[in-house]
Amino acid sequence: MTKLPFETLTIPNDWDRSGLPAWTYHSKALFELEREKLFLTHWQVAGHECDIPNPGDWLAFDLLGERAVVMRAQDHQIRAFHNLCRHRGARVVDGDKGHCKGAIVCPFHGWVYNLDGTLRGAAQPKSFGEMNRENFALKPIEMQVFHGLIFIRFSPGPQPDVATLLAPFAADFVSYRLTDLVPVTGPNWSTDLPVNWKSVRDVDNEGYHVALAHPGLQDLYGRTYRDFHLEGGLSMSIGWFGDVPGRLWSVRNYVKTSPGSPELPAHLHNAWTYYGFFPNTVLAMTPEGMQFYHDIPLTEGMTRLSGRSYRRPNETRRQRLARYLAYRIDRDTSAEDRQLSIWSNESMKSSAFEGFHLSDLEYGVRRHHDELRQVLPVVTLSNSPPEDQIAARNEEMSCQVKAWE
Repeated sequence: MTKLPFETLTIPNDWDRSGLPAWTYHSKALFELEREKLFLTHWQVAGHECDIPNPGDWLAFDLLGERAVVMRAQDHQIRAFHNLCRHRGARVVDGDKGHCKGAIVCPFHGWVYNLDGTLRGAAQPKSFGEMNRENFALKPIEMQVFHGLIFIRFSPGPQPDVATLLAPFAADFVSYRLTDLVPVTGPNWSTDLPVNWKSVRDVDNEGYHVALAHPGLQDLYGRTYRDFHLEGGLSMSIGWFGDVPGRLWSVRNYVKTSPGSPELPAHLHNAWTYYGFFPNTVLAMTPEGMQFYHDIPLTEGMTRLSGRSYRRPNETRRQRLARYLAYRIDRDTSAEDRQLSIWSNESMKSSAFEGFHLSDLEYGVRRHHDELRQVLPVVTLSNSPPEDQIAARNEEMSCQVKAWE
């Protein structure tokens, strides 16, 4: 079996195989805490540098009431701002991505901003009396670029800078030449699912279900699939293909068509790899390209699954065909996972549900839940406090944890 170059954690012989209690999947009060203390304070992927190659190009990213716009300015630097006009709070851009020719013009009243976020001028400026334009620039958002990927977070949080956080993956990202990628033509993909976001993560964080629930992946690489769990909420999953021709049409033709990746290190050759980082993002690599996907919570019972796809520059016809076949395999896998997420989520309201009992092959679920327990200790309670007391109880438990440390 191929040895991976980074340190992995061994699964203990005796560990708590239970998961989060059912109430955590449908509590509105807990969802508000997740918004404040988890999603807005942790890094999110907004896109890739190649999505905005020219001055004036922009990407939008919305998360739980916050709105971001990431833009390349005239100096070719990329900056992130709140997508919020300083006049009345309207969106200064609308849509997933676009281009501003020379300036950003708010569609509500016509305030004009330079591409670096500074205010060029307000419409009918004399109507505002004395107004210092320097005080009305677009508000910046923390942003970092790592191997071409654009990361933002709306509030300061516990995670270190992106380069430190993802350092265990850096060598692989260099090998994949992520900075050289170009976007696949078309909008980002998105679908809404009537489940709590944690139910999506519970399915995605383990490979125990691959053999039965994903015939395509099992046919492609199920014999070699492995999960690895790293510190800091990181994970990696990998499967190697090509040892058998494949039985299913898409798999058989993909194995026959894919040019493979002989230029990559041995552990990445002919591999599909998935790099996950807490709380909700995965970067998925194949020899033909890369996609990122994340689970964006909308409410405690609705989650938006979305992402963007990228390909190799100067793609050959063979690579393009292999990428299409990989898309077919992944499309079926995504549909299967969506159904599993629905079934998993609906069980949380059943009187017969008595909690998880996890296999060693589901240790990734435990690791993800442990990260949640660190951020929100209230989820360690088997029974839910009253909704109006959850925030206070979590604060009390957080203070106790800090005191013990």
